[in-house]
Amino acid sequence: MTETRFKPVEEQLTYLMKGVADIVPPLAGPGQIFVGSMLPLNVLLGRSKETGIPLRVYLGVDPTAPDIHLGHTVVLRKLKHFQDLGHTAIFLIGDFSAMIGDPTGQSETRPPLTREQVDANAKTYLAQVFKILDKEKTEVRYNSEWLSKMSAGDVVRLCSHYRLARMLEREDFRSRLANNQPISVHELLYPLLTAYDAVALKSDVEIGATEQKLNLLVHRDIQREYGLPAEVALMMPILVGLDGQRKMSKSLGNYVGITEPPDEIFGKIMSIPDELMWSYYELVTDRTPQEIAALKQDVAKGRLHPRQAKVDLAKQVVDDFHRPTADVVTNGVPGSVTIGTSTAAEFDRVYRDRQAPSDIPENYIGSEPGKMRLSRALVRLGATDSRAEAERLIKQNAVEIDNVVVSDPTFEFDLNIPRRYLLKIGKKKFFHFIVQ
Repeated sequence: MTETRFKPVEEQLTYLMKGVADIVPPLAGPGQIFVGSMLPLNVLLGRSKETGIPLRVYLGVDPTAPDIHLGHTVVLRKLKHFQDLGHTAIFLIGDFSAMIGDPTGQSETRPPLTREQVDANAKTYLAQVFKILDKEKTEVRYNSEWLSKMSAGDVVRLCSHYRLARMLEREDFRSRLANNQPISVHELLYPLLTAYDAVALKSDVEIGATEQKLNLLVHRDIQREYGLPAEVALMMPILVGLDGQRKMSKSLGNYVGITEPPDEIFGKIMSIPDELMWSYYELVTDRTPQEIAALKQDVAKGRLHPRQAKVDLAKQVVDDFHRPTADVVTNGVPGSVTIGTSTAAEFDRVYRDRQAPSDIPENYIGSEPGKMRLSRALVRLGATDSRAEAERLIKQNAVEIDNVVVSDPTFEFDLNIPRRYLLKIGKKKFFHFIVQ
């Protein structure tokens, strides 16, 4: 009896191929017939629909750092897309492989992490991952389940299935050899050990970034060596960072952390170049290709302002990672809106309407007599780390008191007169400075 709970293959493909940069093997063309152990994704989806058996799809992540930024979510979201369609989503934590270190793109041997570091990172990873994946429907695995149990003989047999010459064809290894830089033997083992993950999981599809292509191809080869069908390797592009040029990276400072406060996420998304937002719509939202195409057409024909399209994107990203609603009062009537909507309203209040934020912290100064220099007040407020830094900001016209720029570093407050001041430092820092 044919199972009908899966959507038609073409409908699934439209959703699953959104944003995909590369896929191995390529999709089957009309009339092509496939036999053997290297089936393309559309054939696998067709068999899954016929049998009612979901595909086993996995994403392997080494917890080498505690925090996830928006760039990491591109592959996570693709795993979610398979999950949305009823397939089995496996989130594999490379707790064993993280202690080896992926050599991909490395110009030198990476120092291995300790077990304590890996465990701590894995714990925080999961809390963030379930902001995207459905916790109840996700199969969470750790590759220490099988890799830590391998004997020396098992490792030797695994190595016998792959040739050294092919491994050294990798660009990262080749360039290091050419530059007389060392390559440790354990780095050669990394793609083989992670290939055994695919064997242990009996995966039909593996998701990775384009920079992981060589690893994913090794995984397919090793699956066949162990008598299994070769999985489909589906690769997503690297997300470009806020600067619009380089890949999103914490070290480059062009990233959006998914645990950052809503106003930080919103402001960072609003800072990206207009042309980049379409890539973000494609890679970090669940909007369908048809919806994104309609948005682009509305902007091109003047029916939608580019700024509003970017606001909608920023709201959606905020809501993805900050799900609770915010309480609001409209015309005296209490209600609620999404965090994204309330953040957008506050953003417009500050940056478009040039008003102070609604939640400025109150800072009280005691009733000490005399006067206080503005530079000293900024340090006391925590706005700057030193009076020298405060004076530099004042001279640069970066400090306002009650919406008036103060450029005199000798400016003083009279502490004998009770008063409430609004201080603005730069574009984002606001304080209520209260003398009583």
